Amino acid sequence: MIKVEFHCHTEYSADSLVKIDILIAAARKKGLDRVVITDHNEIAGALLARELAPGLVIVGEEVMTTQGELLAFFIERKVPKGLTPEAAIHELRVQGAFISVAHPFDKTRSGSWKLENLQRIAPLVDAIEVFNSRCFSNHANQQALEFAREHSLPGIVGSDAHAAFELGRARLILLDFSNAEELKAALAEARQQVHMSPYWVHFISRWARWTKRRFQA
Repeated sequence: MIKVEFHCHTEYSADSLVKIDILIAAARKKGLDRVVITDHNEIAGALLARELAPGLVIVGEEVMTTQGELLAFFIERKVPKGLTPEAAIHELRVQGAFISVAHPFDKTRSGSWKLENLQRIAPLVDAIEVFNSRCFSNHANQQALEFAREHSLPGIVGSDAHAAFELGRARLILLDFSNAEELKAALAEARQQVHMSPYWVHFISRWARWTKRRFQA
């Protein structure tokens, strides 16, 4: 059994300042066996991290579609933001990706989903993120869990870490896997270890955005 973080960010996301080497060191210190790096609409950081720690890092992306955010694992090419969910899913399927829906009911985020849109794409995805440590309220996570059960979809969890100390606050313990199909099978026996993050972690993301705008101006 291995411990996996399925949702985290690096400095290649606009709202994070975590350097690649710091994330890798934090993952090892926390006893994580795999880390899926899911930067916003970008995979360059994940590709670099995989070069540095090939046994640890899985390349992923958090893709902003026209109707909400998707999480994709096991990809080699970036999928651009702004596609319809169906178009983004098609681009990911071509790559053999595992596809989940990110924090679908957290209405405090621009990447949340309207129920009718989520219901429409439910047959097209592999999983639902049923616990996200950065949700302001666990009610949004509970709604995601209920939706996953209603649609017979497995659940994944993630810390959504934008700072190194957040990494691993939500992890799955499951059988080892090396591709999307093996991950689907492993989820059947997965166990969760989850903790909510304090509300103030969102200020870390705001600080990162402000800092980057300031130095890019």
